[in-house]
Amino acid sequence: MDTRYNPQQIEPKWQKVWAEKQLDKVNNDAIGSETKKKKFYALSMFPYPSGDLHMGHVRNYTITDVIARYKRMQGYQVLHPMGWDAFGLPAENAAIDRNTHPAKWTYANIDNMRSQLQQVGLSYDWERELATCSPDYYKWTQWIFLQFLEAGLAYQKEAKVNWDPIDQTVIANEQVDSEGRSWRSGALVEKRKLRQWFLKITDYAEQLLQDLDKLNDWPSNVKIMQANWIGKSTGAELSFPIVGSEEKITVFTTRPDTVYGVSYVVLAPEHPLVETLTTADQKEAVSKFIEEVKNLSEIDRTSDDRPKRGIAIGASVFNPFTGKEVPIWIADYVLFEYGTGAVMGVPAHDVRDFAFAKQYNLPIQIVINAPNATDKALKAAYTEAGIMINSGEFDGLDSVTAKTKIVELAEKNQWGNAKITYRLRDWLISRQRYWGCPIPVIHCPKCGIVPVPHADLPIALPEDVELTGRGASPLAQLDSWVNVPCPKCGTAAKRETDTMDTFIDSSWYFLRFADARNDQEIGDRNAINNWMPVDQYVGGVEHAILHLLYSRFVTKVLRDRGLLNFDEPFTRLLTQGMVQGLTYMNPNKGGKDKWVPSALVDPKDPKDPKTGEPLQALFATMSKSKGNGVSPEQAIAKYGADTLRMFTLFKAPPEKDLEWEDADVEGQQRFLNRVWRLVSSFAETKQNGISKKVDKNLRRAIHIAIKEVSEDFDGGYQLNTAISEMMKLSNALQDAEDKSSATFLEGIETLLTLLAPFAPHIAEELWSLIGNEGSIHLQSWLTHDPDALTVDEITLVIQINGKVRGSLQVPSSASNDKQALEEYARSSDAAQKYLEGKEIKKVIAVPGKLVNFVVV
Repeated sequence: MDTRYNPQQIEPKWQKVWAEKQLDKVNNDAIGSETKKKKFYALSMFPYPSGDLHMGHVRNYTITDVIARYKRMQGYQVLHPMGWDAFGLPAENAAIDRNTHPAKWTYANIDNMRSQLQQVGLSYDWERELATCSPDYYKWTQWIFLQFLEAGLAYQKEAKVNWDPIDQTVIANEQVDSEGRSWRSGALVEKRKLRQWFLKITDYAEQLLQDLDKLNDWPSNVKIMQANWIGKSTGAELSFPIVGSEEKITVFTTRPDTVYGVSYVVLAPEHPLVETLTTADQKEAVSKFIEEVKNLSEIDRTSDDRPKRGIAIGASVFNPFTGKEVPIWIADYVLFEYGTGAVMGVPAHDVRDFAFAKQYNLPIQIVINAPNATDKALKAAYTEAGIMINSGEFDGLDSVTAKTKIVELAEKNQWGNAKITYRLRDWLISRQRYWGCPIPVIHCPKCGIVPVPHADLPIALPEDVELTGRGASPLAQLDSWVNVPCPKCGTAAKRETDTMDTFIDSSWYFLRFADARNDQEIGDRNAINNWMPVDQYVGGVEHAILHLLYSRFVTKVLRDRGLLNFDEPFTRLLTQGMVQGLTYMNPNKGGKDKWVPSALVDPKDPKDPKTGEPLQALFATMSKSKGNGVSPEQAIAKYGADTLRMFTLFKAPPEKDLEWEDADVEGQQRFLNRVWRLVSSFAETKQNGISKKVDKNLRRAIHIAIKEVSEDFDGGYQLNTAISEMMKLSNALQDAEDKSSATFLEGIETLLTLLAPFAPHIAEELWSLIGNEGSIHLQSWLTHDPDALTVDEITLVIQINGKVRGSLQVPSSASNDKQALEEYARSSDAAQKYLEGKEIKKVIAVPGKLVNFVVV
């Protein structure tokens, strides 16, 4: 019998056995009724097939795998699938760089990454594998688009959109970061006016916001991010008649209580009224200002730390509440795409307006006093509630009440109305690139936009394309593909040549796993509704307002189309932390140049190899640019998959960042080696027979481990502390005096059962080694025996004048009885030795702990 732990030998062995026995295959017929198994759907966010796994992948998928294995052992029918988010710009750009086809590049990467995933020992049902770039999949992406079109939720319009100058395509608002850069390329986004396809996510803004309250098992920060992105504002739309015109300027405000303090109205420089309202004497200056604003990014225009600039256009409006004229300005901080493209300036009660008014010497009219205010000089904008002043009939009211009263007055006089607005904008889904799902519509000169008949799906991507990456879809150059007859009237027509945003593909993939091989429909309705929603979803927090919001939206639309009977796609969400590696930074450099790959640095004397400057060592998220990544394949080759899994689970709680340190990885390898030696040694002992002796202390340690590990799973997946409990049990087994007893056998089998979800290969090998038939992964999860946790005796400390003089074993039944404890203590040899000839002044008994005799 080999006493050495050899993961490189046992891991491929068991992976092959599991695959041959289809251990992880799941049966749809096993769920869906009272008499059948309960279901559990465990899912990791599926990866883009870049070609190689990184440690972030390993951590994400291992967390989900441990949960899936645990639930199987609890008796659930578990769906745990894997697929590939395979369309997108990176594959197309890589294909251009390598002069190959995106499909060839993508499928080669999928084959490689599938092999790597299998090395980790992940319990996937590979028969449900999918790739979003397969026609078998994107046929149903196109079908979903047609559902939106039929419901009036998909439309095409000309709009000012975000243009990525590096990737040469349009991107959605959600794909622009807080600095105005593309989430993928990092380029500063430009604005262009183009005709694009949108989905009406704004129609579901209120549902998406309200239903966040249903997501009790989502991290609060994710829900806050979504709520802020949806950005609900309750207020009023108020109209200001333009002096000398029949037209009005409408503004949205959340502070109608401040309307009596309006001292100017501001239009966005792009507002169409600017050209018609600007007076002749202001034309030249206004035109010059507008040209300057065109060169500013949206972030620059709205940034709080940048001075706001503006100019009067010479026209005015009436404030219907005061009857006074106020001037019209344009300013760089007002954006035409947001709200009505106009705002009312109330300097006394808005921080931005106050600064703008001070800069341009505009009137500042106080209309709300702070409670108990005595100083009438306004040194800064007062933005809180207070008492109304200078507000006509509303003077003396508190401003909260005045809000409602002022809106009522506006509605009565047709000056405005109550209004709810959202920051959320419709989802821009069209992209000017090739490697994506074709949009299934045809443009007919007679019929307009015509949906492709369902029977003609999928509209397949043609293979004979020239990939240029120059900002226009390559599909537009293929006349044989573009030119088709109109399905409705037969007139010569043209296909849509833009493709869909890849977030469309990922917004419904979790549904397809329920019935992934169905070629007649998106999936059997019963199968989808029986498996969904996902019980545990694991992925990165960076998808909070992209994938997660889009998935919720698509789920609700398909529910309303009669496909689904649930409201939310993911019941429970775990956002795992990042994996960080040790790297070195040159504090005298900036950008990518500041990072020095760890491989080039002597850790004992960290200096820049080029300049000799001292380097700062720190942990940072693993990336190629930082040169601090660790290859999972190399780690598995060196340590084994089980060691890698144990490290990623033990080093930090799942939701926290994890710092890669070789010493900690080696620590987990040593633990598995101890388990191997312990169990393999017992296997030899077992051959000589097992006694029926019961070791109460060991049995207590066994059932404490069962209880604690189970609670770590059920109380929020505290997998690191679960491993700590297994280490304690291993130590108790190692310290046991009798290693041939029935209790010791129970302890060994318990340790392997608890370990199985975490380190599946070694657990399977050792389970077999001690003579068990069948897979350990088909065993039932253990339940602890409460009686085994009770203690027959406790150790009582004996003190004389506060100094420990000995100890005594007393029945646990007496542990809380002070009088009984004193009697046991008096009778002890330790106490009698020190009490002889002494006068006892006082006895202090602490139940369950000690007895202290105060003597003279």
